[in-house]
Amino acid sequence: MQRDAAFWEDMIDENGLEFGNDGRPTQHWTREDHEGESVIDLTLANRTTVKWTILADDHTTGSDHEVIEWEVGVDRQEEADHERVVGWNLAAMIEKAVEAAGKLWAELGKERAQLDAECTVDEVEQEAAWCQEAMSSVPEATAKKIRICARSKRWWNADIKERRRMIGRERKRRRHSEEAARAKAELQKWIRRSKREMWSHYLKYLMGAEVWRAA
Repeated sequence: MQRDAAFWEDMIDENGLEFGNDGRPTQHWTREDHEGESVIDLTLANRTTVKWTILADDHTTGSDHEVIEWEVGVDRQEEADHERVVGWNLAAMIEKAVEAAGKLWAELGKERAQLDAECTVDEVEQEAAWCQEAMSSVPEATAKKIRICARSKRWWNADIKERRRMIGRERKRRRHSEEAARAKAELQKWIRRSKREMWSHYLKYLMGAEVWRAA
């Protein structure tokens, strides 16, 4: 099934992918008396490509496509955090799922003894650990799990999405063009601006004890 350019641009944008190609042709073909070349083999990753090269002729395969080698930069701590940071789509839970969550929570807490003024430090710590585990197990069983990423943040908006597309288009034309650099700088400026506006809006409407959470 063939897809138009807009489809692939949306797919790349939605998944936060970046082009690794440096603009060199990756396919050289000869048909009848005509020769041609194209950049049909795209390297896409959700991390910055730190190395992208076409290997020498001693790696030939008989194909009219070049053999490509690439390497992406990975921050190990960031990667670990990315795997841990997950959440649940509570807003989309249907009434039946909400009721099931309430029943599960009541069932889990039914046999728990309530702490009193005579409880020990160890008992408090054990209760806190149980609460944390139980509060995770309830949505785990009743709500759809989601992974938190940039596009799920409150500051992500249509302007930022369009500027990411601009960077992608410029990189496809020429990876290291001045236009791409300017587009990337604009994107960073809009992200900082959106974060600042969201934070100001959050602080403006804080109520009661939420002030201490913000602090």
